[in-house]
Amino acid sequence: MYNWSVNTKRLKKNPEKFIVWKLEQSINYGLGDNKLNLKEIKKYLNKLDIDLGKRTFLNFVLYGKKPALS
Repeated sequence: MYNWSVNTKRLKKNPEKFIVWKLEQSINYGLGDNKLNLKEIKKYLNKLDIDLGKRTFLNFVLYGKKPALS
């Protein structure tokens, strides 16, 4: 994955931030040829800056939680 607006070399110095950034990029903008690591998604789901629909879908896929009807 190539990102022109982020210095990935600098970001890689903090592994947790790099993983969160990479997951956000993959979920929000497409996976390309990569696959998501389910263990990483489960671990960092609360830290990811993704929209509510994607978060709800991931919760359903990972944990079987259906969204509450309001």
